[in-house]
Amino acid sequence: MTDSVVLDPVDLHILRLLQNDARTTYRELAAEVGVAPSTCLDRVTRLRRSGVILGHQLRLDPARLGRGLEALLSVQVRPHRRELIGPFVERIRALPESRALFHLTGPDDYLVHVAVADTADLQRLVLDEFTSRREVARVETRLIFQQWECGPLLPPSSATPRPAADTE
Repeated sequence: MTDSVVLDPVDLHILRLLQNDARTTYRELAAEVGVAPSTCLDRVTRLRRSGVILGHQLRLDPARLGRGLEALLSVQVRPHRRELIGPFVERIRALPESRALFHLTGPDDYLVHVAVADTADLQRLVLDEFTSRREVARVETRLIFQQWECGPLLPPSSATPRPAADTE
C-alpha cells in the first residue's frame, strides 16, 4: 500500500482548486491561495512528483463517439493465478471498449466498465474478448441506464486558511 503524503492547508487548497479546474493557471492559483506564482509552481511540481497529482484527463462523451451503450461486466477467472491474471489484465486494458477495470474480492474477480455501440457490439465483445479466453470461467453483464459523477475527492472547505506570508 502506498504511504500517504503530508499536506498542509496551502497544498489542500491548491488541490481543491485544481481538481475542479485543472486548467487553472499558476498565476490564478497563486492569487487564490495567497502565495507567489513560483511557490505555487514548486508546490504543484512537488505534488506531481510525490504522486498526489496523477495527471490531467479530458472527459469524452461515449454516446457522441458512437458508443452509447455502457455496461459493467463481472468476470470470474479460474484458476485465479498470477501467470494468468497479468496477460488477462493487459488484454482487457488494451481493448478500446474498456473504460475501467477493477480487481475485486468476493465471487467475481474483476469488474469491467465498457462502452460499446449497441447490444450486438456488446455481445461480440463478451463472446470474442471475454468468454473465448480459457481463464474466464464466467461473465455477468449489467447494462448501465444512467450514471452520475460524484463529488470531488477533497470537498471544498468553507474556510481554507491562507498563509500569513510567502515563506517558500
